[in-house]
Amino acid sequence: MTLLAPERLIVLLAVAALAGAYVYLQRRRSLYAVRFTNLELLDRVAPEGPGWRRHAPAAAFCLMLALVVVGFARPEVELRVPRERATILVAVDVSASMQATDVNPDRLTAAREAARSFVEELPERFNVGLVSFAGSASLVVAPTLERDLVRDGVDRLQLGTGGTSIGEAVFTGLEAIRSFDARAGEDPPPARIVLLSDGENTSGREPEVAATVAAAAGVPVSTIAYGTPEGTISNGLRLTPVPVDGPALRALAQATRGVFYEAPSAERLQQVYEDLGSSIGFRTEEREIWPWFVGAGLLAAFAGAAGSLLWFSRIP
Repeated sequence: MTLLAPERLIVLLAVAALAGAYVYLQRRRSLYAVRFTNLELLDRVAPEGPGWRRHAPAAAFCLMLALVVVGFARPEVELRVPRERATILVAVDVSASMQATDVNPDRLTAAREAARSFVEELPERFNVGLVSFAGSASLVVAPTLERDLVRDGVDRLQLGTGGTSIGEAVFTGLEAIRSFDARAGEDPPPARIVLLSDGENTSGREPEVAATVAAAAGVPVSTIAYGTPEGTISNGLRLTPVPVDGPALRALAQATRGVFYEAPSAERLQQVYEDLGSSIGFRTEEREIWPWFVGAGLLAAFAGAAGSLLWFSRIP
């Protein structure tokens, strides 16, 4: 904990002086009582003193003052808080190569299942959007808190045609972030793009160009190379190799300060999404906590007043 106005703690000297004055007066009162020479009569007049209860209201009052003074000094702590405007764009490759069966039952089906689980595991305050890309990219679901919409969008993903446009997928995600709300133009939300693909860029703008724009916008792009080197697809006449191509995806992640993962199986992809969910769930924020001390001070004041009223039928 730090104090934004530590000089205000000097007021605690007044509280300490008040407590010292109380102790002095109590000792003086005790000395005066001892001067009462007829101890037998004193015992009849006051056979039993209130003991510690007599001092409890005063102690509660001093505690209340001390807590309020600390609150006056504006204490501040670091808290891990959810990113309320945090936005995650999940970009899923639906190009023809995603029908390869080197991942059971096939790459696209396994990717849909993993994406669905990822969305469900994210904190509820996260806005999640969905992008699909093949020869071109499109925003399937705009960033939203409605998880059902995103899950339905994932379930609707189907194979596309025309190659793989990784760069266009990143640009589509960036545009969704820029149009997130009325503040996004001047105060963009904290965001990340999670891009899953199994192949190299074959259409649209190059990933290097997209990486430059994403880095300038402060949006990390974490990439997942999905599949195995042995992947193939069939056109009915022959098998076409579709090995996973990781170097381009790794370069995209590194250029945007994202993270590159290799997920050659559905199980590994599931773990990748879980890792990403935990790494972007919260941010550390400096927050003033003076209301905590004021509230605690009020509780101390109420406790002292209640004790005094209960034991002595008066409020100090």
